[in-house]
Amino acid sequence: MSTPLLSGVAAFIKSKHPDWSPAAIKSAIMTTADVIDRSGNPILNEQHTPANFFATGAGHVNPTKAVDPGLVYDISPGDYIGYLCSLYTSKQVSMIARRPVNCSAVKVIPEHLLNYPSISAMFPQTWNSPAPIVVKRTLKNVGEVPSVYYAGVDMPDSGLTVGVFPRGLEFTEAHQEEALRPNVY
Repeated sequence: MSTPLLSGVAAFIKSKHPDWSPAAIKSAIMTTADVIDRSGNPILNEQHTPANFFATGAGHVNPTKAVDPGLVYDISPGDYIGYLCSLYTSKQVSMIARRPVNCSAVKVIPEHLLNYPSISAMFPQTWNSPAPIVVKRTLKNVGEVPSVYYAGVDMPDSGLTVGVFPRGLEFTEAHQEEALRPNVY
């Protein structure tokens, strides 16, 4: 998707929800994108065959749905510090953050623990006795209350098993946050 179009969609969402963070806006755009084209067919790649999820990304942006996503995955700029400390030195992170950061005093986290609307995890190449990779996501209700949402998993046939706990989240208040723990085996 082109940057000007996405910038316009983000501005449209921000005009409707001025208190939303950039991460909440990104989440709304990603989680409401359509995985089929306007005619109801699969999105095609450059060879005009059905594209896999690496080629489609989140899908076709749907601004109407993005303004009212129901749930968002939110993250603050400070939440990235632990991840940056897993990649860089304190001096480098301080330059990126434009403030002093002591990585030895920060809880370092891998990329799969950032509160993103998508999940990716790296597995060791020698994986004889798989232990689950536990990923936590926190969702914020920005929709109607009360409401209940159920988890769904869309992934290719890869020999992996994914379990999500709890299977559903119940929200009784506006801006209430609840956690999901997808386990990948």
